[in-house]
Amino acid sequence: MKRRMINSLLGVVLVVVAVFCVPLALIEKQSIVNAAHDRVDAAAVRVLGLVENRLAAGEPVTGEKFAAQVPEGSFVTVQIPGQAEIAAGRPVTGAAITATEEGANGESVTVVQSRADVDHEIGNMLLLLGVVALLAVQAAVALAVWQAKRLARPLTDLAETAERLGSGDPRPRDRRYGVPELDRIAEVLDVSAERIARMLTAERRLAADASHQLRTPLTALSMRLEEITALAEEPDTVKEEASIALQQVERLTDVVQRLLTNQRDPTSPTAVAFDLDEVIKQQVEEWGPSMRESGRRLSIEGLRGTAVLGTPGTVAQVLATLIENSLMHGAGNITLRIRRTGSSVVAEVQDEGQGVPPELGNRVFERAVSGRNSTGIGLAVARDLAEADGGRLELLSLRPPVFALFLNGSQAR
Repeated sequence: MKRRMINSLLGVVLVVVAVFCVPLALIEKQSIVNAAHDRVDAAAVRVLGLVENRLAAGEPVTGEKFAAQVPEGSFVTVQIPGQAEIAAGRPVTGAAITATEEGANGESVTVVQSRADVDHEIGNMLLLLGVVALLAVQAAVALAVWQAKRLARPLTDLAETAERLGSGDPRPRDRRYGVPELDRIAEVLDVSAERIARMLTAERRLAADASHQLRTPLTALSMRLEEITALAEEPDTVKEEASIALQQVERLTDVVQRLLTNQRDPTSPTAVAFDLDEVIKQQVEEWGPSMRESGRRLSIEGLRGTAVLGTPGTVAQVLATLIENSLMHGAGNITLRIRRTGSSVVAEVQDEGQGVPPELGNRVFERAVSGRNSTGIGLAVARDLAEADGGRLELLSLRPPVFALFLNGSQAR
């Protein structure tokens, strides 16, 4: 797209340069030639006037008398009836401009000027136009490159946002670019991200709650059917029907168990082994501008090249929520520390602020609970996402505040 934009703008500039410069060059050339003819005609008129004045006064006409009236580099000849031809200047060879004037008594003056000076002036004019056209083309190329980057960068950013949205990381980025059409697309993507995040959270919560609530009555129903089978007095009828019902209950119990497992087990189809460094690198790049604006710093400590099992988009969303929470409610520099404990990999986010009030404690993960007049939803959603992805989110320390995301380690590197 960048190349097409550059070629399009450059093509327009070349057409404009051709449309304006070519006619301008022709007009200027003709103007220079006409001015040269006018100068030669004027010189011939001046010499003729001088000749007529001397003839009227009865004075002799010589070349020295009118040589001063002739432009430099010109050749003048004067023909007077009954006298020899009078010449002044050096004869001109090659292309020349000629002007002839005749007097009332038959005298005539011819002025010949070389075209070398005219051609030189035309060459200078064409050179100047060429330089101007070249500067215009260079300016057009620079403008096209700048404009292409200005428009391509937001499109690339929007494509990355859409890709993240499809990979399970529905976090709005709240970025605008100063272009109404692109800002509209970014706004729609942000609204869609928020809607998808709410839908995913609601669906996961509903699936987990439904699976958990269904498992208990199914277990009780299964036990009652087993008792009916054991106490039935008519084996041929009751036992047979009870056995069939028990099989159906066991099948339904298995379905519910799989639903619950898919909500908790990181080996679900959406879970993959990935490098945690890539997610951390993404967070550093994403939060870098905000950190610089607030005069704070995000530092990374601990392990490198750690592989974990889960959904990259979900892990990125949880870490982003923790960093945003420290940026909004904490103070000082923020530290993202990676360590391993047993088979789990722990990502800790810590800042240098006052920490979490003691009266809140682990209630910070409850919905609508906040100590800083915020919505109290971010940490609750982050904890739900972590648990749905097979991990867990905990508050390890109140002061300094340390939030820890426990992830399942992987042997894949």
